[in-house]
Amino acid sequence: MALPISGRVPARFVLPSTAHVRPRQPVAFVSLSSATNDGTIDWVEATSDFFEKDTRPIMLFDGVCNLCNGGVRFVRANDRNRRIRLEALQSEAGKKLLRRSGRAPDDISSVVLVEKDRSYIKSEAVLRIMEHLELPFPQLALFLKFVPLFVRNIAYDNIADNRYTLFGRSESCEI
Repeated sequence: MALPISGRVPARFVLPSTAHVRPRQPVAFVSLSSATNDGTIDWVEATSDFFEKDTRPIMLFDGVCNLCNGGVRFVRANDRNRRIRLEALQSEAGKKLLRRSGRAPDDISSVVLVEKDRSYIKSEAVLRIMEHLELPFPQLALFLKFVPLFVRNIAYDNIADNRYTLFGRSESCEI
């Protein structure tokens, strides 16, 4: 399911931890210029620096999930041209990008692919990621699009809901 980037979240829901800058980021993403007159934050504007100089999509993943970390290793191995950037959902940047995508900053229930103009979740995100990988994965993604979205998302949700039980957790994020 593609989510249009609306990005507006009432300022009272902004957690204090999202107002500071990670040490490796040169610019504060939450600033007074991001606030609108009605007290909301425009998360598209607040995170526009993510796509200003680098337009590659960003894959958000659960950094402590062994299945997700395996997925990250798979993407790295099959994305030789580095067409996808990676960020953990639990990171400050990940939380900001979740808000940009219209999701709660603590929602780690789905992989998310954030592009400049839209975001994808669940099976749609997986298929979009596959489209950026080396052959034969774009063709496989095209084939899997013939499976109805609700069927793909039921399968995705069953795996996602049981990922810690089936694959375990790690102590820290791989990247």
